[in-house]
Amino acid sequence: MSLLEGGIVIVGLALITLLTRGFFLFPDRELPIPEWLRQGLRYTPLAALAAVIAPEIMMADGQLVDTWRDARWPALAATTAWYVWRRGILGPIVAGTSVLLLFKLGLGW
Repeated sequence: MSLLEGGIVIVGLALITLLTRGFFLFPDRELPIPEWLRQGLRYTPLAALAAVIAPEIMMADGQLVDTWRDARWPALAATTAWYVWRRGILGPIVAGTSVLLLFKLGLGW
């Protein structure tokens, strides 16, 4: 790819990004959204989070995890238990990471 082509690609991607991200900032009034769509959009962040985290926990090297000797399972259990116990953000992250490191470094999983 030449320098000119690379520049055209970068400028084009920047314009597309500006247009798509700024689309909701252009109108003067709020766009009407049907109630069924508004209700569905409430679950979008949770669905996106599940779509990112679930494959990371369930798969290794493109294959489903086929053993329980995987440090991610106890880390997931610790994270979930901490969240159920103390509803917060930092606690589950620290609990899950600590258990993951304990099993990875301590037990060699």
